[in-house]
Amino acid sequence: MHALSLGTWWIHITSVVEWLAAIVAVQRFGALRGEGGWRWFAVAMLPALISAMAACTWHLYDNSEALRGLVVLQAALTLVGNGALALAARHL
Repeated sequence: MHALSLGTWWIHITSVVEWLAAIVAVQRFGALRGEGGWRWFAVAMLPALISAMAACTWHLYDNSEALRGLVVLQAALTLVGNGALALAARHL
């Protein structure tokens, strides 16, 4: 855990929690309005959440070379997540 300062860890963890709260809020908003497109938007937000969790996991283990695959996974999930969000936004 020495790879990041305490302040940087705080930002990483609160960003993940905030993104999770945003997913729940978007899903509830869609349910209140009775519009299914918002549920798909919330689902499209999941790859970005998993990407952030992969980054945090890699940092948790001091950016270990043995876990270098997490960096590739994070990049792939960021790409997929951005595309999914773009499609979900277009659908709305």
